[in-house]
Amino acid sequence: MIRAILVDDEKLALQLMERKLNDLGSVEVVRAFTDAESVIRELKDLDFQVAFLDIELAGISGLDLAEIIQEWNSAIHVVFITAYRDYAIQAFELASIDYLLKPVLISRLEKTITRIQDQLLLKNGTILPNKKQPSTSLKIICFNEFGVYHNEEPVKWKTAKVKELFALFITHLHTYLNRDTIINTIWPDHDYDKAKIQLHTCISHLRKMLDSLGFKGSLLFSNQGYTLELDNFYCDAIEFERLIERNPIVKKENIKELETAVLLYTGEYMENNHYEWTKVKMQTTREKLFQLLQKMIDFYTKEKQFDKKKHYLHILLKYNPYSEHALRQLMIHYSDEGNRGDAVKIYHEFLTHLQTDLGMLPDQTTIRLYESILKG
Repeated sequence: MIRAILVDDEKLALQLMERKLNDLGSVEVVRAFTDAESVIRELKDLDFQVAFLDIELAGISGLDLAEIIQEWNSAIHVVFITAYRDYAIQAFELASIDYLLKPVLISRLEKTITRIQDQLLLKNGTILPNKKQPSTSLKIICFNEFGVYHNEEPVKWKTAKVKELFALFITHLHTYLNRDTIINTIWPDHDYDKAKIQLHTCISHLRKMLDSLGFKGSLLFSNQGYTLELDNFYCDAIEFERLIERNPIVKKENIKELETAVLLYTGEYMENNHYEWTKVKMQTTREKLFQLLQKMIDFYTKEKQFDKKKHYLHILLKYNPYSEHALRQLMIHYSDEGNRGDAVKIYHEFLTHLQTDLGMLPDQTTIRLYESILKG
């Protein structure tokens, strides 16, 4: 059994990672920490072989913490976990055993654990048995920025338009798209005949890429249009919607799954790609998040789990910063717990954003609530 510690300042992400490791059955999570300072204080009392570290920790970063741990005991293996691939070079310069991108796939985590087991066996002078390698996997990220990864390595695109075309097919997976619809979507200002040639060229490159990844014959042509029939892959946006559709009512039995759904939403749908055609999908996905968050807030209010209620109110305001309904709920929460200072603070922050961005004042209901909190 591998003994491990986990460090992530986001509690829900920490719980999710701990659950995944426990499910594997080959890892014992000795301790889970939400800050690096606590790890440093308790190092001498901990017995572990592997440290799973989130890189983006508040205060002391995961990279700095790794250096401290390895100075204390160079035999400790470090696995970095992050949402940003840009940290990869720094991570491997610190001789980490692996580097995992969020959201972490179970198949990818199994590969990491196998690598750790191999290293531990080598250190103990044990001959390694033949192992079946984990199957390859395709991971598609749609939130924040569209990205496609095969075995955790980014797919190389022939052109930016091939990437955009695949993004369009993923957005309309298993749905027939007429050739002219695709042209008007991706090449709206081009000469039609030239755009048709570009489409055929991009389709050819896309088919070759899919074939190379093991998805031969997944892009179908019929009746002057195309359909992408893709299975056995992971997509954060599809998983997000699946979890919501599977759990229309929030209850104790499914709350963990819905917390996972919120964690998957790391930004607007393909917002950094600036594809004009994503606006409708972006809005519908955003609305699903808002509805889910409000349901979870109502659930935690009923369950009297006020810390979690506050946590999800903050997330709701993060993604819906002009929601006065969410603001009032948070103001009332702070007031009820006797924290008028924070209630007043968030009101003024909201007021500043509203005036600066929209040139507006809050509605009278919000102003009256603010005045009543001031009066105590």
